[in-house]
Amino acid sequence: MSRAKGFPEYGELVVCTVTNVKNFGAFVTLDEYGDKEGFVHVRDVATGWVKYIRDFIREGQKIVCKVLGVDASKGHIDLSLKSVNEHQKREKIQQWKNEKKAEKLMEIVAERMGIDLDAAYDMFGDNLLEEYETLYGAFESVVADPEDFTSEFKGDWIKTFIEVAAENVTPPFVQIDGILEMNSYAPDGIERIKKALLAGIEAAGESDAEITCVGSPKYRVLVKASEYKEAEEIMKDIASAAIEALVAAGGVASLKRESK
Repeated sequence: MSRAKGFPEYGELVVCTVTNVKNFGAFVTLDEYGDKEGFVHVRDVATGWVKYIRDFIREGQKIVCKVLGVDASKGHIDLSLKSVNEHQKREKIQQWKNEKKAEKLMEIVAERMGIDLDAAYDMFGDNLLEEYETLYGAFESVVADPEDFTSEFKGDWIKTFIEVAAENVTPPFVQIDGILEMNSYAPDGIERIKKALLAGIEAAGESDAEITCVGSPKYRVLVKASEYKEAEEIMKDIASAAIEALVAAGGVASLKRESK
C-alpha cells in the first residue's frame, strides 16, 4: 500500500493526511502513494452547505477520500470526502492499518534473512503484492493454509515468511448469516420448531455456528469459517436439516439470506 507506485485510480478509496485547510477546500497528502498531494474542494467536503470548513476537516486529520479525478501530467488528484460513508471509512482504515502491520512484518522477515527490505521486495514481496493485492492478504493466506501457499511459491524465504506470519497474524475467518422462518400451527408447535433448530445445529457438527431467535417466527443463523465456500456449505447443511425436520413434523420453513 505505502509502496504503491504511480497514481490512484478513479473511484479508489485512499487514506489521506490533511496538510492545509482553506475556505475553498483542503490540501492533503495520500499516505499510500508516496505522500502525493491531493485536493478536496469545499463542495466535496460534506453534503449540504459548508459554512465553516474546519467543522468538518482540520490539519493533521486522517481521512478517507474517494478519487474523483487524476491528471498525472500535472500531478493533480481531485478527491471527495463526502462520497465515503462510515462503513467504507472503517473498512479502508482497517485495511490501511493491516497493511502498515504487514510492512513491519516484512521488515522482520528481511532482518531474519539478513537482507534489506528492498531486496526482500525484489525477491518475493512484489510477487506477493501482484498475487494478493495486499501484503496482509499474503500473510493471512499463509496462516490459513500453509500447504496451499507453499504449493504456489518457492524459495529460501518461505520458511521465514511462514514463521513470522504464524507469530503475528491471527487466522482469518469469514462470517455469513441468514434468517430461518419457522412456522408450526400444531399445539406443540414451539417444541417442534426447537427440535428442528436443534437438528440444524447438529448438522453443523463442530463448525462455528449458532442460531438465535430474532422474534418468532424468525431465527438468525450465524456461521463463521475460514473461507466463504466452507461457510456456505455449513449454512446449507444447517438450513436443510432444520427445514426438513420441521416440514416432516407438519410445519413450514424457509431460509432467507441477509448478507454474505
